[in-house]
Amino acid sequence: MNDHIAGGRARRGPNRRGFLAAAGLTAVGAAVGTAAQGWSGTARAAGAFRVPAEDVRHTRTWMAWPDRTAIWGSDLGGVQADIALIARTIAKYEPVVLCANSASAAKARSMCGSTVTVITSIPVDDCWMRDTGPVFRTDGSGALDAVGLNFNGWGNKQSHARDALVAERIAAYAGVAFSSADLVGEGGAVEQDGAGTLMATRSSLVNGNRNPGMSQRALETAMCAAYGASAVIWFDGVRGKDITDDHVDATSRFLAPGKALVQMPLASDTDAFSKDARQQYQILSTSRTATGTAMTVAKLQGPDYNKIRSTNQDFLASYANYYVCNGAVISGQFGDTAADQAAKATLARLYPGRTIEQLNIDRLGTGGGGIHCVTQQQPAA
Repeated sequence: MNDHIAGGRARRGPNRRGFLAAAGLTAVGAAVGTAAQGWSGTARAAGAFRVPAEDVRHTRTWMAWPDRTAIWGSDLGGVQADIALIARTIAKYEPVVLCANSASAAKARSMCGSTVTVITSIPVDDCWMRDTGPVFRTDGSGALDAVGLNFNGWGNKQSHARDALVAERIAAYAGVAFSSADLVGEGGAVEQDGAGTLMATRSSLVNGNRNPGMSQRALETAMCAAYGASAVIWFDGVRGKDITDDHVDATSRFLAPGKALVQMPLASDTDAFSKDARQQYQILSTSRTATGTAMTVAKLQGPDYNKIRSTNQDFLASYANYYVCNGAVISGQFGDTAADQAAKATLARLYPGRTIEQLNIDRLGTGGGGIHCVTQQQPAA
């Protein structure tokens, strides 16, 4: 969810669904506002539990079905088609469970097809499962549990009465122990290498709309306890330009312990998000992991916004917002043919042995999100 300027065409910070007071934000914010203060030591001691890297084997992928015109307006049908395409594609490689409200479950089943399991026991407000779903952890000895990040609608910017309960309800459905982290955040705000190192933007987490009065050091302690990590690489990020306050997973990703990638802007791009991407690359290039290993950083070239299909000012064209599933990497393609092909080649080089699937997700991109944003992995224990 970024804000780009390319060749003079301004990409305004996606006002993803307009921050939606019309969708009941004020009432819901009052109803669940106490969640933002819920750091009362409820997180389980990390012990041997750790959030593994995304490329470990998964039991299933979790997704959610959007059905609210109050959020998506006339874009809803197109976004549903993109969600269905993503779900069907992932289902070629691993099971997909999609949470849908009862009133829209039949449509979800029709559009997703028989390879995707649609359930109605976990109601949802929207489709951003990366942010609302639980973060699963393994202990290396066959045990699995889940942590919730106390989702508060990206700082009470969108109604989320149902989404605030999704993490705990999925953990119950999966039959695993659940605890709440000692911070408020979203899965897209934190990247993990599975070996003790995290990365995140200050703009998303060291932010009064999630964690008022909480210092960076206190956040590090809470993040490391939740993820089973011991070090955090911080980027400044971009505050207040999009609904997420600049989630890290649209720009920088871990490939393995000591290895990362950053989606780079064109040399001519000078907007805040382009400057932030360059800063993220520089910081990662001089960082070390929790075990002291120097980071090596690959570049993933972003597209030219003058050559992509979408002309929407809110569009997010992030190749880096890909999803790693069993045997495949699922990424977006945006219509800049040369950049799309180059991104596919880069991902194939970085993920040898995995099929690279590129999908047209233009309707979802108009909402400021991508494939990683709408998926959440459940790793095999």
